[in-house]
Amino acid sequence: MTIANFLDADFPPATELPEAEITGPKRFYNRELSWLGFNWRVLEEAENPRVPLLERLRFLSISATNLDEFYTVRVAGLRELVREGVTTPAADGLTPAEQLVLINDEARRLMAHQQDVFDILAGEMQDKGISLCMPDTLTDEDRAFLDRAFIEQVFPVLSPLAIDPAHPFPFIPNEGFSLALQLERKDERRKLMALLPIPQQIDRFIRLPAPEGVARFLPLEELLLEYIGWLFPGYRLRGSCAFRILRDSDLELEEEAEDLVREFETALKRRRRGEVVRMKITKDAPPALLEMIKREL
Repeated sequence: MTIANFLDADFPPATELPEAEITGPKRFYNRELSWLGFNWRVLEEAENPRVPLLERLRFLSISATNLDEFYTVRVAGLRELVREGVTTPAADGLTPAEQLVLINDEARRLMAHQQDVFDILAGEMQDKGISLCMPDTLTDEDRAFLDRAFIEQVFPVLSPLAIDPAHPFPFIPNEGFSLALQLERKDERRKLMALLPIPQQIDRFIRLPAPEGVARFLPLEELLLEYIGWLFPGYRLRGSCAFRILRDSDLELEEEAEDLVREFETALKRRRRGEVVRMKITKDAPPALLEMIKREL
């Protein structure tokens, strides 16, 4: 029961705690799970109806960005301890491996709730005239506009890549977002795997023509899929998926380095090519594409 005027209320009766919860590791709360708890509170602001709608969307975005940073630094550090065979428990009694199991369960629950909150916000934004469009809802006017936008703004910064023995899988940087494609040649039915990195220097959402007071957006990845024939002439699209990776960005510095500036430069270069600690991929990705991505990463 919540006491509204707790300053004037009587003290509640004392609670007897077991000795283990007073002197043992149970008296501590795990640092990493505490951080996830904080991110849950950020996400709760996205559900708060008293917060303006677009601010709620911003809180959802902050929650997702926070989780990315958590994986690239904190989870990456725990993975390194497990890889080195460290089994010493932390102050809360959990070993690095045990912490990773608990983090995985809680992070999955958090991500599922983030998606639920986004679905709710998308519906509320739709009611306010702000909508995310899919290709099957585009009008002829929209497609004419997108033809110009693609040629003038998007096409010049694209780097479509074929994946075959002569063209190995490229390096994908931290937070790299890409489309994996299954293509088939129209005349020979010859298959081709390809990768299309989604450029970060242009907006993720393309704003479509709309009446005053209405805002319509098309995700950049959906635009690219609509123009695959322009990028790979003579091929038809057989399957695709979008995926995004996070790499180990934890900095490890030699405390007694002679040249601290050079030590930082080396650590930053090493961080760019850190191992993959997390990958997010679209649901129902073609099995062949999923296997290729997992194998190459």
